[in-house]
Amino acid sequence: MRPTWLAGALLLGAALVVAPAFAQTVAPSDPADYPDAPGREEAVVFCGACHSFRIVAQQGMTRAQWDESLKWMVQRHNMPELDKEDLDVILAYLEKAFPPKAPAGGSGRPGWNNPFAPQR
Repeated sequence: MRPTWLAGALLLGAALVVAPAFAQTVAPSDPADYPDAPGREEAVVFCGACHSFRIVAQQGMTRAQWDESLKWMVQRHNMPELDKEDLDVILAYLEKAFPPKAPAGGSGRPGWNNPFAPQR
């Protein structure tokens, strides 16, 4: 008879060793990475709380798409809802700093699509 507690202990030990490798960490955003425009500080604080600069910068969306994305994050990820004034400031910034990107390589297809973004 093999002790099942030993197998369980080994699995638990392995999980404790491997789990940190899969944990998502967000490096603090450096405001200098974000393009200088009104609303930069608000976007750094709000977006940088969950995302690295790189994730934000590679999106490239219209104001309506940014708005849809923020609403999706509120609904699906329990992001705190912004009041109207803060939302307008952040949307204006994101629209100006990270507009839609041109298709990659002239292929007519967008370069990179975030699989977690709301589907249109």
